[in-house]
Amino acid sequence: MPVTKLIEFLDGHQIKYVTIIHSSAFTAQEVAASAHIPGQQLAKAVMLKLDGKMAMAVLPAPKLVDFGLLKGTAGVQQAELANEREFGDMFPECEVGAMPPFGNFYDMQVYSDQSLTEDDEIAFNAGSHTMLINLPYKDFERLVSQKIARFSSAHA
Repeated sequence: MPVTKLIEFLDGHQIKYVTIIHSSAFTAQEVAASAHIPGQQLAKAVMLKLDGKMAMAVLPAPKLVDFGLLKGTAGVQQAELANEREFGDMFPECEVGAMPPFGNFYDMQVYSDQSLTEDDEIAFNAGSHTMLINLPYKDFERLVSQKIARFSSAHA
């Protein structure tokens, strides 16, 4: 969803949020550093294929998807990372890799890592590599249709 549609959606639900403009950054850890926020608070959206169907995993910037745990959570036989060619067209209004973690707007299942619930706030890409939105986690949890489970591991 374009930044304007995301903001209109948040405003329409009377969500209090802050936009953070930062220098161009592409990895989640670079974004967190550029925006001066803790990596744990920055949620990254990772595109996956679960039994061949596109899905979105949302987890803290410094974490990795544990595919063994995710397969159990999702009840699937196969879980793998999707490549940009497979999902780039699904988010035409977003810069590749900067889509917000609202997969339910794109008719895909969203899996959010349990560790995100441990913080009062969550920040995420707003469709570009230079803008984040920060809002209360409880509002994010209310707006995103998701399955919350523990499926991440620390960076190697």
